[in-house]
Amino acid sequence: MTQHKMNSDKAFIFDLDGVIVDTAKFHFLAWRKLANDLGFDFTEEQNEQLKGVSRIESLKKILKWGNMELSEEEFNSQMARKNENYLSCVDEMDNAEILPGVSKVFEYLMEHNIPFALGSASKNARTILKKIDLYKKFDAIVDGTDVSKAKPDPEVFLIAAEKLNTAPENCVVFEDSVAGVQAANAGKMTSIGIGDQKVLHEADYIFSDFTEIDIEFIKKLLRKEK
Repeated sequence: MTQHKMNSDKAFIFDLDGVIVDTAKFHFLAWRKLANDLGFDFTEEQNEQLKGVSRIESLKKILKWGNMELSEEEFNSQMARKNENYLSCVDEMDNAEILPGVSKVFEYLMEHNIPFALGSASKNARTILKKIDLYKKFDAIVDGTDVSKAKPDPEVFLIAAEKLNTAPENCVVFEDSVAGVQAANAGKMTSIGIGDQKVLHEADYIFSDFTEIDIEFIKKLLRKEK
């Protein structure tokens, strides 16, 4: 980790999945493979219904869609297999997986010594950051192994703010989920939604992706304009 960069009283916190990289597609591929191996299909529409749903509940839904019942033992082994399939996709990742427009924001923050952290529920966050060559660039990393309360509880972002030595109200959070935006708002942070305006309407600002964010907007955030 780099040393704290304290030229700014503002700090930025980024979620991982759907903000920096899109690992949702890997979850889809892993679930589809599981369904296919069990003899039925799994569609992108069905996958949408699994967003934010735990692995156990997701598998229950998929089995229901496929009209299948599994013994507890078989259920557990399918869950483990799904995770292995997902991790083998993660293993293939490289920095080409960073979503368009994200790198220019990181470059600007590093150039101007503005501290930034990761705030993600993913337990694979550190692995993914190493794969995409961003691990050493973050001043702090808070992931699923560091928190006990899930978003919309602000715990993950509050821990990140503390690690950055920045007051929560001076933190800017980039999130792609409703629960993440609510967590940032509950932590009294500036929330920036990445995705659909209708879905993320509780965010302070909304962009469909990072290609819509220009450096002028980042400068505006740093000047404390609301």
